[in-house]
Amino acid sequence: MILYIAEKPSLGRAIADVLPKPHKKGDGFITAANGDCVSWCIGHLLEQAEPDAYDDAFKSWKLEHLPIVPQTWKLQPKPKTRGQLSVLRKLVKQASVIINAGDPDREGQLLVDEVISYLGVKGDKLNQVQRLLISDLNPQAVKRALGQLRSNREFVPLSTSALARSRADWLYGMNMTRAYTIQGRKVGYQGVLSVGRVQTPLLGLVVRRDDEIANFIPKAFYEVLAHLLTDQQQAFSAKWQPSEACKPYMDEDDRVLARGLAENVVSRITGKSAEVTKLEAKDKRQNPPLPYSLSALQIDAAKRFGLSAKEVLDTCQSLYERHKLITYPRSDSRYLPKEQHALAPKVLDAVLKGAAGLVEGCDAPNATLKSKAWDDSKVDAHHAIVPTEKVANLSALSSNEAKLYQHVARQYLAQFYPAYIYAETAVEVTIEGGLFTTKARQDKALGWKQLFKRTTANQSNTDSNNNDDDDNEQSLPPLVKGQILQCERGELLEKMTQAPKHFTDATLLGAMTGISRYVTDSDIKKILKETDGLGTEATRAGIIELLFKRGYLVRQGKAIKATPVGVGLIRSLPDSATTPDMTALWENSLDAISQKRLKYDAFMQPLLSQLDGLITQASSQLPSALQGVANSAPKRSFKKPYKKKTNTIAR
Repeated sequence: MILYIAEKPSLGRAIADVLPKPHKKGDGFITAANGDCVSWCIGHLLEQAEPDAYDDAFKSWKLEHLPIVPQTWKLQPKPKTRGQLSVLRKLVKQASVIINAGDPDREGQLLVDEVISYLGVKGDKLNQVQRLLISDLNPQAVKRALGQLRSNREFVPLSTSALARSRADWLYGMNMTRAYTIQGRKVGYQGVLSVGRVQTPLLGLVVRRDDEIANFIPKAFYEVLAHLLTDQQQAFSAKWQPSEACKPYMDEDDRVLARGLAENVVSRITGKSAEVTKLEAKDKRQNPPLPYSLSALQIDAAKRFGLSAKEVLDTCQSLYERHKLITYPRSDSRYLPKEQHALAPKVLDAVLKGAAGLVEGCDAPNATLKSKAWDDSKVDAHHAIVPTEKVANLSALSSNEAKLYQHVARQYLAQFYPAYIYAETAVEVTIEGGLFTTKARQDKALGWKQLFKRTTANQSNTDSNNNDDDDNEQSLPPLVKGQILQCERGELLEKMTQAPKHFTDATLLGAMTGISRYVTDSDIKKILKETDGLGTEATRAGIIELLFKRGYLVRQGKAIKATPVGVGLIRSLPDSATTPDMTALWENSLDAISQKRLKYDAFMQPLLSQLDGLITQASSQLPSALQGVANSAPKRSFKKPYKKKTNTIAR
């Protein structure tokens, strides 16, 4: 008997649907006509044991116990799903072949692997376990996946990476939370102070941004525009570019701070002749924006629809599991395997039948085109989020489901349109020895951009694929190099520097995915260019929501701000716990484990040494920043930290 172990019941049912019928439904499993069986987990059936499972003394929170480091790690069944674990125990014994059908990511791999290990599968039976990777729950896609089974042993490094993450999060989160909660009580803070290697640096980003805004002092700076005329009285303007001689009067962002300097430029150029000293016109092309990863979709949806990261994830899960309209949503990839290009005609047909409005007034998509999205070298266990071959009934979807389905579908459609081509003209004008510049853009072939002409949300789509500066673009009259113009007048523009903006859902997610921007160490920043990111695609939304639930963050309109508790916690912790450097390096190491470039012990041993130092530091000082701060989170017992779902306390 072949036993398929899926991550969730919905995936289990999708697998069973393509197995021989009739089916027999049992309690927690489905048996096919050929005797094969499909069962499932319900998320994690097992969790890291609490400290008191290792020693009863750990039921009490005491500094002298820390750091708690298990010598032999223990998993324990989750109480609510213990029954399903018993179902799997019986089926695993009966099975001749086991197939891991966890979701196609790091956690999905471990989730089923840990059950197989916990239930005592060993020897040849363990070596013969196979891996089924499903990213589309429609029957035809599941059938294709069943024809592409791989040995589960290929994924041992991925599972080891997830295991290292789980244990390291437990060690760090459990010990740091206990240490600071105990110390917090000594200054009168009556609440659990949860510390995690992802949640705490994320909170630190918000606290530091709030501080920047509170301490910001605006200052004036000055720009000069030259308003120019041709002999035919055609007008345009160009912006002054200060020379090196002006540097003493400029700030670090090259803004002129001396009003007198700018006024002098205005008086010098007004009424004077000007010469076109450089004229460069070239055709440029912009390729289609890549299909979405979860984070990219969450960022765009926050900007366009005002949806939180969790709302986007929950809606996408519904589109994937319930409606089967999109592929696996918890993906960090924006690329597609080349073989999937063969499915394009069917997927495009489904999109055009279900959401024809996306191409209204546009050219038809060309299924033979192959954009840069199809790249096997950038696809591993999962690929970008794209529509499936199922036709959508938009009227049967919720408002958010319809919005996000069409958002995903439009991004996929863009892959089947040619590049956007435009002519860009850059002009340099010299007036009284000063340099003034401007540029203009003219559309030549809209290509994929015609899909986005009715939406204001595509700005983030195009920005991420285009480094051109569109500021101050205007229509230009016909010009030639050496042409003499008249500067009708100079104009002084007085502007004020702006404080950074409070984080929003979109910008906080952007910070999590591009965390290298917030790292000061140049060596670490370099490492993180390829593997930056706080958390994973599957956890980011939950971590943000967790900080709200724990009373560390609050929303004011779209702005996300830290509460007094959140501020007090960050100011009580060492910098290494509140900055992204450590956790980003963890992710780099975990990725190296999954790629077989780093051993498990090489990651864990330095962590244990670091943990010793952090606990010693916590024990030697009191969190005085929390003195007099009221607990804004739900009351919890000091005997056990927050009950966790896939180790959320640690993150």
